[in-house]
Amino acid sequence: MSIPTLERDTTLDTAGLPDTPWVTIVWNDPVNLQSYVSYVFRSYFGHLRPEAERLMLLVHNEGRAVVASGGREEMERHVEAMHDFGLSATLAKDDA
Repeated sequence: MSIPTLERDTTLDTAGLPDTPWVTIVWNDPVNLQSYVSYVFRSYFGHLRPEAERLMLLVHNEGRAVVASGGREEMERHVEAMHDFGLSATLAKDDA
């Protein structure tokens, strides 16, 4: 009588792995005040004032800032929220 051998499945199950990282980008516009953009970053993302102002200044001076990163669906929700606040925002795959 022989003992059956078990074959090991070495395929990678990617179903439970998180998405490729995505980012939410807020773009500069000629409409919104800097104080309002900082307020949105504080109220929506929960950033403390120094971080919210740092991000706002990036938007103002560099034309854009990455304000969040994570899974695609979450970033889509953030982009939609930024649009609801009247800010210009997009999502993109994270280059890092």
